[in-house]
Amino acid sequence: MNLDFRPAGSADYPEVRRITREAYLRAGHFTADHPYMSVLDNVEHRAEHAEVWVAEASGNVVAAVTLTFAGQPYSEIARDDELEFRMLAVDPAVQGSGVGRAVVRQVIDHAQSLPDISGISITSATFMERAHGLYESLGFRRVPDRDWYVPGEDVLLWVFRLDL
Repeated sequence: MNLDFRPAGSADYPEVRRITREAYLRAGHFTADHPYMSVLDNVEHRAEHAEVWVAEASGNVVAAVTLTFAGQPYSEIARDDELEFRMLAVDPAVQGSGVGRAVVRQVIDHAQSLPDISGISITSATFMERAHGLYESLGFRRVPDRDWYVPGEDVLLWVFRLDL
């Protein structure tokens, strides 16, 4: 599948919202009424305070990801020399076709083009095993000393980092 990786425009937001919602719900990560779903749904806020990128195939948005840097509102773990990516979602209709891997590779390529960025960080819930396998297969390594808990919840989040 040939993908075009680009910053999302406002016309993409409804599709980004749909893809993200469906991907997280179908994977069973959250229920529709979980508070985090409202964060995932608010693409406009994300785009205002971070960078929302999409992967497009044959004119259709098939994946989305949010890029952020240390000190920005959507950054959870990024250090000064890191690009952090979050909320990676692939349309369930094309999952398993390599789109997720292609998007992470595009994130890596983009990060390598940025001055002063020497690594990429990602947080992933312990129950997101498929994502862990993807990240590790692309060279990301666990950084257990940076793991953290969701405030107010008993949910451990693992940190992965790729040195560039």
